Amino acid sequence: MTTANASAPPFGRALCAMITPFTEAGSLDLDGAQRLADRLVTEGCDGLVLSGTTGESPTTSDAEKSDLIRAVREAVADRATVVAGVGTFDTRHTVELALAAEKAGADALLVVAPYYSKPPQDAVEAHFREIADAAGLPLALYDIPGRTGTRIEPETLIRLAEHPRIVAVKDCSFDFLGTQKVLARTELAYYAGCDEHNLALYAVGGSGYISTVANVVPSQLRAVLDAFEAGDTPVSARLQQRATPLIELMMAAGLPGAVTAKALLNELGLPAGPVRAPLRPAGREAVEGLRTAYEGLVAD
Repeated sequence: MTTANASAPPFGRALCAMITPFTEAGSLDLDGAQRLADRLVTEGCDGLVLSGTTGESPTTSDAEKSDLIRAVREAVADRATVVAGVGTFDTRHTVELALAAEKAGADALLVVAPYYSKPPQDAVEAHFREIADAAGLPLALYDIPGRTGTRIEPETLIRLAEHPRIVAVKDCSFDFLGTQKVLARTELAYYAGCDEHNLALYAVGGSGYISTVANVVPSQLRAVLDAFEAGDTPVSARLQQRATPLIELMMAAGLPGAVTAKALLNELGLPAGPVRAPLRPAGREAVEGLRTAYEGLVAD
C-alpha cells in the first residue's frame, strides 16, 4: 500500500549526491566517475546529482563540470536522471553554467541559493526566476542556509512554485514545519538533503532523497523507501535506524560529507581519490570508524 507518495517524483526517488573522483595528481578522473556512476545506478540510485556540495563544486572548473556531465551521461545512458549542480553566488555565471549543463546532456539542474552576499528574499526570487527563464531544463532549488547564509523562505518557495520549470527542492533547511507548509500549498517535489531526514520527509509527502551517504550504501538507503512504499512502516523505520550510525559519522562528526564519502570509498577500493584544498583528507582514526560503521550496516 502506498501512502503519501502516489505521484512519480520528477527525478526518481533515490538520488545520490555523487562525489567527483580525482586522480592522485588531483585532476578529474572521468574513468573513475563512470565506474562509480554505473555502480550507483546498478545498486539502486534513480538519479545522480553532480557538482553539488559533495561533488566539491567550488573547486572544479566550468570545463570540468561539463566534462563530468558528459562522462556520467555516457556511463548511465537513460538508466538514471542526471542532475547538474550549477548554483553560484553570481546570477550571470549560474545562467552560463545552466546552459552549459543542458548542452552537455543533463536532465535537470540543482541551483543553490546565492551565497556570501546575503541577498534579500526578493533578490533570491529574482535570481531563481532568471535562471529558470534562461534554461530549458527543470530546476531543483537547494535550500541549505547553514552553508549559504541565506534561507529560501517558505513564502518565497511558494511563489517560485508557480514557475513551470521550478519543480523540486533539495531541503537542508532543518525547518520541518516550513517544509510541510510548502508541501501543503504547492506541487513541489521535496527531496531530503540530510540523510537523517530521509524517511521522515518521505513519510509526510516528500519525494525521496539526494544523499551523500548513498555514495557508499545505495541499496541500503533505497531499501528504506522501498519498505515504506510497500506499506511496512516498522521495517522502514528499522532500516533507517540501522543506517543512523553511518549517517552520523559521515554527516555529523565534524568532517564534510565530501571528505567522509571519499575516505570510505577509497577504503573500499572504489573510485574517489583525494579531496581538493581547502578540504583535507580524513585521518586514520576517522577512516577506521567509518569502516566499522559501514561493515555493521552491510552485514547480513
